Amino acid sequence: MTTNVGISPSQTGGSTENTAKNTTANTVGAVPVQTRGATLPVEITEARTLVEPALRRAVDELTPGMRSVSRFHLGWADEQGRETPGGGGKVLRPALTVLAARAVGAEPERAVPAAVAVELVHNFSLLHDDVMDGDVERRHRPTAWKVFGIPAAILAGDAMLTLAVEVARRGSTRDSADAVIACLDEAVQQLITGQTADIDFERRQDVTLPECLEMVAGKTGALMRCSTAIGAIAVDAPQEAVAELAAFGEHLGMAFQLVDDLLGIWGSPAVTGKPRMTDLASRKKSVPVVAALDSGTDAGERLREMYFEPDVVDDEERLSRMADLVKLAGGLEWTEAEADSRIRAAESCLLRLDAPASVTEALRATAWFVTRRDR
Repeated sequence: MTTNVGISPSQTGGSTENTAKNTTANTVGAVPVQTRGATLPVEITEARTLVEPALRRAVDELTPGMRSVSRFHLGWADEQGRETPGGGGKVLRPALTVLAARAVGAEPERAVPAAVAVELVHNFSLLHDDVMDGDVERRHRPTAWKVFGIPAAILAGDAMLTLAVEVARRGSTRDSADAVIACLDEAVQQLITGQTADIDFERRQDVTLPECLEMVAGKTGALMRCSTAIGAIAVDAPQEAVAELAAFGEHLGMAFQLVDDLLGIWGSPAVTGKPRMTDLASRKKSVPVVAALDSGTDAGERLREMYFEPDVVDDEERLSRMADLVKLAGGLEWTEAEADSRIRAAESCLLRLDAPASVTEALRATAWFVTRRDR
């Protein structure tokens, strides 16, 4: 079963105020945004071209063992260290950092060290998440811990985190260094808090929707917020611009995770790189599941009975039934509406920012890409 989780711009709902103007479903300005197999705007891919060489140079600074794990995790090399084509993911967060610098009128090159630091922090979190969640696949390949072992994966994540701080420090001006590193530190602390809550949810049957959204704000929203804010901080932008870009990134991060939660149930393995309905199989308290469990509907109660029934071995039919119950209880609809609302709130930040038109359109297109991606 493959579900298109793209959000229609005509939808409204969720808890975030919607103040932005409607946007055409298939295009945003002059930048195409596909509703299936969504593609990033060209400005994002150009920013990736700018950042990736610096990211590779930074990873090369790691010790040989940590470098091997990190290069494999990033998709640059196979288990034997041989170079592989492609890989590296979309590099969305550092691209946003570079665009944020452009949004405040600075040369994008000035934000590259901060962008590299953000991507290193992101991958530190992925390496650790894969271990904690027991995930065996990422980007259609085995996860690093499956190939190199749990200790090596954890240490590689630690190495990436410390390297991120060093790269940010070296690449900052004397005036911006403290603020850049403080931005990273805050994001990491919030990320850890969010991940802690996510782990705690595994032991609970009474997780509420507000708690779940707060967890998402830390686990995903905080680093996306940092990604946009740090690009402006690194080029000494005015505090008002930093605040608007930070809010844009936070709303974008929330929408990103909401769509990830939908893909965790209805996404196709061909595009997610993970087994079907993996979040249901692991009884994850994702937003659509918690929204369904909190719905007060008959379907929500039936889902609760199935979700928390002890000593049950799931087959595909049982998982599909739970997915249907999530949908019947309104979990899919609520999550789509909330993601849509978050994207509109992000658009409102761009209207207040008053950045160059081309950058505004790129950021807006990126926001709509997030809700239309298939992975």
